[in-house]
This record gives sequence, C-alpha cells and structure tokens, in this order.
Amino acid sequence: MTDEATKTRREQAKAARRQAKAARRWRPGPASGFTMLPWLLLGLGSFSNLVQGETPNPWFGGLGLFVFNSLYISVVFRAFHPMARNSAATWWSLAGMAVMTFGLGGAYGGSWLLFFPLLGLACGTVLRGRNLALVGAPLTVAVAVVAAVHDGWGAVTIAYGTVISMLVTAAILALSETVVELRSTRQELARSAVEEERLRFSRDLHDLLGHTLSVIVVKSEAARRLAPRDMDAALEQVTDIESVGRQALREIREAVTGYRDSSLSTELDRARSALTAAGIEPVVRQSGPPLGPRTEALLGWVVREAVTNAVRHSGAARCEITVHGAPEQVRLVITDDGRGVRSAPAGGTGGEGTGGRGTGLRGLTERLAAAGGSLEAGPAPRGGFRVTAVLPVDPATDAPTGAAASLMESERPA
Repeated sequence: MTDEATKTRREQAKAARRQAKAARRWRPGPASGFTMLPWLLLGLGSFSNLVQGETPNPWFGGLGLFVFNSLYISVVFRAFHPMARNSAATWWSLAGMAVMTFGLGGAYGGSWLLFFPLLGLACGTVLRGRNLALVGAPLTVAVAVVAAVHDGWGAVTIAYGTVISMLVTAAILALSETVVELRSTRQELARSAVEEERLRFSRDLHDLLGHTLSVIVVKSEAARRLAPRDMDAALEQVTDIESVGRQALREIREAVTGYRDSSLSTELDRARSALTAAGIEPVVRQSGPPLGPRTEALLGWVVREAVTNAVRHSGAARCEITVHGAPEQVRLVITDDGRGVRSAPAGGTGGEGTGGRGTGLRGLTERLAAAGGSLEAGPAPRGGFRVTAVLPVDPATDAPTGAAASLMESERPA
C-alpha cells in the first residue's frame, strides 16, 4: 500500500506540473505594438486610389501616406512602454499624425476619411483618463465637421468610428495593463509569503535547537562530572537529557507544521533546570494578572533565548528573571551577573546575548515589534547583561485562557 500511495502521489505531481506548464505556455502575454499594425489595412483603399491614378497631386498623397504610416507605427510601439508613452516625442508624433490626417482627409475625402478611425486608435493607445476626454471630445467634433464637408450625413459613421476606436482601444489596453500588474503583484505576494515562511522556520529552528542543544551540552557535562562520585545524580542528568531530546523532537515537528505555541510557565521551569545544571543560581519572580496565550508565547521565546545565551556565554553565578504584568503592558527582565559584553568572542558575532546582536535577538526584536512591543539587550548598570522585553496587553486578542485568579502576586525564588 505504501508503494502504491507513493506512486499515486508521484503521478499526481507530474500531472500538476504538466498542467502548470501548459497554462504558462498558452497564457496571453502583455499587448504590444504588433497588435495594432493590422489596422493599417484600413488605408488600402487610399493606396489603391493612389496607385490607379485616381488621386489628384499623387506626390502629395503618397508622401502623406508614407508619413502617416510611419508616425502611426512609431506611436503605437512607443505607447506600450510607460516611459516612452508619456514622452514629448510621442506627443509630437501624435500631433503630427493629427495634422496629416486632417490634411489628407480634408484634401481628398472619400476613402481617405478612414484615416480618422486610425487616428482614434493611435490616440487610444496613448491617452488615459482625463486626457482621453480632453482630446476625444474636440477631436470627434472636428472629424465630424471635416467628414460632413465631403460626405454629408455619412460623416456620422466616420465620427462614430473615430470615437469608438479611441475609447475601446483605451479601455482594452487599460484592462490589459491592469491584468499584467495584478499578475505581477500576485507573483510578488507569493514570493513574499515564501520568504516569510522561510524566515519563520529559520527563527523557530534557531530558537528551538540553540536552546535545546545548549541544555543537552550543559547536562552532559554535569553528568560527566557527577559520574565518578555520584552515579545516581549522573543518571538523573541523563534522564533529563532524554526528556529534553524527546521534547525537542516534538517541538521541531510542531514548528514544521507552524503550530508551536510556547508556554511561559514551561519555559521558566526549563530555565531553572538549565541554569541549575550550568551552575547558575536561578531566581524567578512573577507578579500581575495571568497572561494571555500570545503574550506567553512571545515571552517564552525571550526567556528561552536569553537563558540559552546566559548558559553559553555569560559565566554568571546568578540569573534573575522577573515578570511583571499590568493592565496595559507586561514587562520581562532577565539579568545575569556574568561577564556581559566582554564575553563576546573576537569579531562580535558569536555572543548573541552578550552584546552582539545575533540572529536570535534580531529575530525576537522583529517578533515583538510586530506585536507592538520592544526588546532591549545590553550591559546591566551594575555589571552583567540584561534583556528587557515589553509587550502591550490587548484584551481582544490576548485574553487569558486559564482559570487563574484575577490578580496573582507571587515571588518564587528557585
């Protein structure tokens, strides 16, 4: 059954890849100037008259036809580049088209009047919004007057074709540009979501493994020291190592699925155990109302990171952890009497809790800032190192979930 399920999943994955490839292959791309070139066929009637010698002053008509087509091609290709579309050269080319169109249409009439809808197409590729209305209205009136002189009531068709070609072209191209922008935005959002998930996963792994491995190393050293003279105490440390390892496996699985939620009380208990095993006296003080799950999770991360750095880098004899809650905010202060910034290795990249802003503290600072809080880390006034975290209490999203009393005043030295 396992082999069949694996084979089925592989086939489904291959089918999904084929569908995605086919969708990319047939997905229409952004419009270009080539899509506007077939409309030049509207001028075949004028070209036919010119070739057959039915046009007075053929040199003037031929030169005008060449200039008009050249300007039309220049305008429609420049119109699909946002920078070039709004340039002075594009506007001058469009103005030159207008001059040639009115000159040819006014001089010859007949099939030459079809250049007016072509002028409308060119205007629709360049103009947007208010400019479209400012140019479109007087242009339509002028086209109707010129066409009426040559074609009487037939001018209605020419004027209608001019304004419709202008408006429809502008609307279709605006819609195409919006679709392209939305597609680009969707791809950017997808990339941002992937980067955010990678960042979350890297932070969780750093916070989980950094603390857990430090505790395992400290307890292993304690077991090695105790083994020659007190085997029972050494076995107790080994049991703790096994428990920490199992807990780490569970937390890593939860981090992978994105559902890990650290508890402050659990982290405080672990902090006592890790500090005691490292020969550091832990003192934990907690006061104020019970905390909500969001605040407990964030402060749990801070306790984990700060205690890990204290065990690894501080060389302290005492570490105090104080949690003080208030109706509006909660404050966590972790202070040790170790070497402080002087314990950072050369280069300042190794001691995250000792003055170097390493990956752990940077990640925690970003997490707390996203929740409206702050994190400060640096030398304590009386020596050692201090980490201070402040978080606002949001009753709507951070209500306590336990059945604790409304106010808890406790002081629990380990």
